[in-house]
Amino acid sequence: MLIRRERADDAAAIAAVHRSAFGPRYATTGDCDGAGVSGDSADPPEVDLVAQLRSDEGWIPTLSLVAIEHDSVVGHLCLTRAAVGPFPVLALGPIGVLADHQGSGVGSALMHAALGAADALDEPLIGLLGSLEFYPRFGFVPAARLGITPDDPAWISHFQVRSLSAYDSQLVGEFHYAEPFYHL
Repeated sequence: MLIRRERADDAAAIAAVHRSAFGPRYATTGDCDGAGVSGDSADPPEVDLVAQLRSDEGWIPTLSLVAIEHDSVVGHLCLTRAAVGPFPVLALGPIGVLADHQGSGVGSALMHAALGAADALDEPLIGLLGSLEFYPRFGFVPAARLGITPDDPAWISHFQVRSLSAYDSQLVGEFHYAEPFYHL
């Protein structure tokens, strides 16, 4: 498996990854967008989120990573510009792996590559809203431990952060994602 940055010709394959990874979640609930659109007839919101992020000022092309296996995209992860108060930080998401490749280490490889790339770029911190079982293995902790709160109080239980080498303990306050995250 190779992890590399996204290229323009990867867009359709990346959409297919998120469709495969997240589609079943919405198909089982029968509700994809909150308005009664079935998961069978509409893309999961993560597909549109990536498309919207690409045209947002928070998009960082060098931090949109794909996992390649046998010349095919099997996973995708992106980090975008976010903020804690006035301080620039990163947000992780979405991360997706083709359904038939889940559990094979693709997601972990993407996570390790993203953490290393962000650290090499002297980014101080990454925030995310996600699984309390998956992300702590990569050093993510409840954000409140570091004095960081999500700007949506409903997210507090699953909002996590990972400090990096450039982290400064004075980096506290409210976390704000790139705007497309608020239009899901």
